[in-house]
Amino acid sequence: MTPTVLTKRADFLAANRGLRVARPGFVLLARPNGGEGVRYGITVTKKIGNAVVRNRMKRRFRELLRGALTDHGLPDHDHVLIGREGGVERDFAQMGEDLRIALDRATQGKGNRPRRPRKGSRR
Repeated sequence: MTPTVLTKRADFLAANRGLRVARPGFVLLARPNGGEGVRYGITVTKKIGNAVVRNRMKRRFRELLRGALTDHGLPDHDHVLIGREGGVERDFAQMGEDLRIALDRATQGKGNRPRRPRKGSRR
């Protein structure tokens, strides 16, 4: 089954409340989506770099996700990759291995501890 792309902001926000697995080049968020199949989304903020750098990172993430989600993706889950500083310079093969490790950890339910709310944010 081919993964589909997340397009709605609400889906990204919902994924943020799910399991979080941090790796050197990215953070993987995974959350059950109620039987809608394997879906993925990519987020790269302006802190990472200019448009050229962000688009390059997104292209790399898309290619990584296409290969990894068909074999290692969690069924009926949303997967969101958030780009981190230094992710563009990382070796592509190493990032692929990092993604497989992150997906395996998510399958086992072993995520990183939840983030603390930012100071001054109202949640």
